[in-house]
Amino acid sequence: MKIPVDRVRRALASYEPATLPVEEVRHAAVAIVLVEGESGAEVLLIERARHEGDPWSGHMAFPGGRVDPCDADGRAAAERETLEEVGLSLADARLIGRLDDKRGNPRTHPELVISAYVYHAPDPGELVTNHEVEEAFWFPLGGLLDPARHVHYTGRGELEYPGILVGAPDRHVVWGLTYSFLETFFTAAGSPLPNRWTEEMRRYARHLGVRS
Repeated sequence: MKIPVDRVRRALASYEPATLPVEEVRHAAVAIVLVEGESGAEVLLIERARHEGDPWSGHMAFPGGRVDPCDADGRAAAERETLEEVGLSLADARLIGRLDDKRGNPRTHPELVISAYVYHAPDPGELVTNHEVEEAFWFPLGGLLDPARHVHYTGRGELEYPGILVGAPDRHVVWGLTYSFLETFFTAAGSPLPNRWTEEMRRYARHLGVRS
C-alpha cells in the first residue's frame, strides 16, 4: 500500500491530539520522521542499543528521549534527541502534526508522559548513529499495514503483545510504546491498524494512552 507524505500531512492537519499536563511529571518526546521514497512515505525507525538495566534495551523505537532543562518543550527535545541519536537535523524539516500523548507504564513509570511529533524531512542525508542506537533505517509506511508483517511479540513475562515485523524475526519487531504511537498515527491518517488487543493484553499494556 503506497501512502504519500502529502496524504499524511493533509490528514494530520485536521487532527486534534489529546495532550496531557507535563508540569509535575517526567516528560519525554519522540520524533516520527517521514521521507518520500519510491514506494511512498518511509518512516525512520531505530533499534536501541542493548544496555544492562535499561528497560528499553534493544527495542525498536522512534528517535527521542527525555525533555531536559535545556529544552524549551517536548518538540525541542524530540529534535535534539534525533540529532544526537542518528545525526539527523530537523531544523529544515516540516512539522506536519502531533499525536496523542501517552502515559508511562503505571507499574514502572507512573509519572511519565511521552509526546510524539511528526515531521517531513525532504533531504535527510546519511544517518549517523551514536552509542544509544544499534541500527537506524527507513521503512515503507505502507509496509507497516501489511497483515503478513503483523506478529505477536513476547515481552517481559509470557504475555504476547501485538507487533509488526520490520526486519529480522525476534529482533526487529515494533511493539509496546512505538506500536501504540503507530496505532494513533494510522488512525489519524485514515488507515487504522486492526484491533489486535485482547483484554489481557490491554490490562498489562505498557501504555494505553488517553484514547483507547
